[in-house]
Amino acid sequence: MEHGATRQLDLADTSDESTRERVLRHVVTDGPVAAATLASTLGLTPAGVRRHLGLLEADGLIAPHVVPPTEVRRGRPARRFVATEHGQSSLTGAYPELAGQALRYLRSAGGDEAVAEFARLRLADLASRRAKDVDAETVADRVVQLADVLSDEGYAASVRPTGGSMALQLCQGHCPIQHVAAEFPELCEAEARVFSELLGSHVQRLATLAGGAHACTTNVPLPVDSLTTRTTHTVPGTRKD
Repeated sequence: MEHGATRQLDLADTSDESTRERVLRHVVTDGPVAAATLASTLGLTPAGVRRHLGLLEADGLIAPHVVPPTEVRRGRPARRFVATEHGQSSLTGAYPELAGQALRYLRSAGGDEAVAEFARLRLADLASRRAKDVDAETVADRVVQLADVLSDEGYAASVRPTGGSMALQLCQGHCPIQHVAAEFPELCEAEARVFSELLGSHVQRLATLAGGAHACTTNVPLPVDSLTTRTTHTVPGTRKD
């Protein structure tokens, strides 16, 4: 009986850890995100989500989102969370340190030009492998397809509309090479160029995880003739608020 009780406790602990990781991953993808939204998305009770959020915050994996003064609204806003640098790292593993060592060696051997060329080739490989998956007729639909591709590649991407629907924002809540990109911005620059090529549109990088933001955000203007088409889509992580 005692053995059975212990086994049930072990399973509960494992389940808790699994759920907590799911909560963290959704904060990474959808942040800034409120507990009520997470509860609805994950099919959990608000109380259960708040408990996991409290533990993740205590461990330094997430933090409350600081709202800029220009965005403060009347009344008490819902508390929203984003992943911290520690939370991002917990999902990445040891790969970035090895990549950083390799790029430092490359820079010492071939200079900045060698690093830039490596970044270009790395993203060119992504473009050649996945170009067939970003082939919709409209820019708006190609943005959604690109978000799906990036999510497949581990970037926890989502698409969010902007005010007035004149553009879409492509958001990446996770970057497997975030710490490396902070030291080698050539990686982010090459990524933005490939996004532009795949989308057939000018893009503007607004923020990056490597630069300290809670997500990499790329603004994609929509052509005037596409504004009459549907510009919001239901994809993993898409939010309309």
